[in-house]
Amino acid sequence: MTYHTRQPFQKAASGAEIERLLHHMPTVAQWSEEAWAKGFAQSVLKQSRRKGWTPSAKQLPVMRGLVNDLFTRASDGEGEFNPIES
Repeated sequence: MTYHTRQPFQKAASGAEIERLLHHMPTVAQWSEEAWAKGFAQSVLKQSRRKGWTPSAKQLPVMRGLVNDLFTRASDGEGEFNPIES
């Protein structure tokens, strides 16, 4: 028998939240400076095309974090991303 460390409780995602997260994944893929984040966003978008797909327990918090970072990252002035204008 193996023991796994428990992840902090993650609230289940509603259909509307999943749609919102998926809506922002192309922008994450385009504007992310990290290769893994671009690859993750592209992978999630590809998987989401499957009928009945929902993000896994590991994917959901990563998706939430990437979208949150998209809106809260500190602006460096030049090349600033404005989600309202995109």
